[in-house]
Amino acid sequence: MPRLAAFPKAYMQSLCKAGDMKLQEWIDLARPLGVDGLEWYSGFLEMQDRANWGPLRQAVEGAGMCIPMLCCSPDFTHPDQAFRAAEIEKEKNWLRMASALGARYCRVLSGQRRPEVEVEEGVGYTVDSIHACLPLAEELGVTLIIENHYKDDFWNYPEFAQKMDIFCEVVARIDHPNFGVNYDPSNTFLAGEDPLELLRRVADRVVTMHASDRYLAEGTIEDLRRDENGAEGYAKRLRHGQIGEGLNDYDAIFGILKGVGFDGWISIEDGVDGIDQLARSAEFLKLKISEFWGDNK
Repeated sequence: MPRLAAFPKAYMQSLCKAGDMKLQEWIDLARPLGVDGLEWYSGFLEMQDRANWGPLRQAVEGAGMCIPMLCCSPDFTHPDQAFRAAEIEKEKNWLRMASALGARYCRVLSGQRRPEVEVEEGVGYTVDSIHACLPLAEELGVTLIIENHYKDDFWNYPEFAQKMDIFCEVVARIDHPNFGVNYDPSNTFLAGEDPLELLRRVADRVVTMHASDRYLAEGTIEDLRRDENGAEGYAKRLRHGQIGEGLNDYDAIFGILKGVGFDGWISIEDGVDGIDQLARSAEFLKLKISEFWGDNK
């Protein structure tokens, strides 16, 4: 049966940039949610000191949870080989971080959709870079998970493999037991595509999932396209909503996943309007998991 984790989407600036919130505060906030785990982010300020890795794992486990997934954002699509080599080394270090945290999954991405990089060139950069990381992933017993992503909080350009055909091409070129897909249905809407179509194409490769719901506060997807290049992070018109109240059809999503035998981690990317919103999303997902996979107690 799938298990639930939570991600501190509302607190990324505080935990990664401003430093006005400590990870123990996030652990304490998340504890009453009744989730099984906390998805971690490699860019948390406190994670930059390796000496904190063990104590933070102990803090999460002491709160009755675990760290199943490490969220990372390597940028493999830069045309400069030395830049890509440095990103590969970053991902390898994040694999070591994931292992130290007890995480079985570590995210990879393609990289930023730079205007000067052609599609085939970018696919090659991505596939080669992920292949370079897989021997260490296998050694550590960690699975690299590529997400159909929109844009990292601290990137200037959207994801290179945002479009379904490019994403599926990258996935198809990597056949390894320590590689799989982290499926995020909301991000497919932002590509102007159907999340259920993507899921049907990659369902047998999905090992983890991000649960979220999205809506546009104003304008259209076309307006979003004009906003998203050259500005750090997410476009202002884009909003995370409470899960179950946005565009995603969770009955259809869970039906497809149940049909292929999915029983991995589902991490909640929600709560930007407060911990109460995150709690409501968690309850919605617990009910849906129970409905599709049986008793969730």
